[in-house]
Amino acid sequence: MKIGFIGLGNMGAPMAANLAAAGHDVIGFDLTARSPKGVATGATVLDAVEGRDAVITMLPNGAILRDVAAQIGDALSPDTLFIDCSTVDVDSARAVAELVTAQGHAAIDAPVSGGTVGAVAGTLTFMAGGTAQAFARALPLLEIMGQKAVYCGDAGAGQAAKICNNMILGATMIVTCEAFALADKLGLDRQAMYDVVSTSSGQSWSMTTYCPATGVGPQSPSDNDYKPGFAAELMLKDLDLSQQAAGAVDAATPLGAQAAQIYRTFVETGGKGRDFSAILPYLAKLGAQT
Repeated sequence: MKIGFIGLGNMGAPMAANLAAAGHDVIGFDLTARSPKGVATGATVLDAVEGRDAVITMLPNGAILRDVAAQIGDALSPDTLFIDCSTVDVDSARAVAELVTAQGHAAIDAPVSGGTVGAVAGTLTFMAGGTAQAFARALPLLEIMGQKAVYCGDAGAGQAAKICNNMILGATMIVTCEAFALADKLGLDRQAMYDVVSTSSGQSWSMTTYCPATGVGPQSPSDNDYKPGFAAELMLKDLDLSQQAAGAVDAATPLGAQAAQIYRTFVETGGKGRDFSAILPYLAKLGAQT
């Protein structure tokens, strides 16, 4: 297929490269980042979408996504497949899907889970919203970039699933870090803590796959000075999106709200640019009354 890929940052670049490595003709565009190996570079965003069978976007927020969708609409070939892999608010995902489909194209929102490691390895999980027909068309491309794609429902459903998933992730990472910080101060060996919790009722992905404690469990950012696999400011973005969505539908999410506030304080006091699991050394420095 001829594919246009807009947004070649830490996630988009390896995703585009995997499509090119699978034999697709990929043209990329990004205002600052360079195209990865195998991906041609469009001089403008329109260069990257004209004559393409599919257009994929991986953009920072809903406002930019709306702007890009408005810019490229008239340049798309008839019945282009539009796949947005950004993590944005549900309203933006629905608005863009409505715009694109009104112009005669197929659209899905397909945000991802798996971080930069998954993007490079092609092991991302996609959660998709849109028509079942559009999802079926997108599936061969999603299967190149990831190991699993779940159809979640109508437009915006993919973003809803991503927001709910990452609200769980943010809250469980905090309490996992709290538990390690408490265990340290109680004199409990971290390996013993891990061995118990990873096989008991307190186990979670944050513990067994992405353990925030250095030297415990599988390799994770905690073993690399918390260099980000998933940056704290991105977790804050997703938690803020969860609270925006909760407010829009009058849903009670007290733990999600508290997690957002904790990450906001962390990011504003030195956590920006660190992995979201670096909340552990941050919490370890705090006292019980903080």
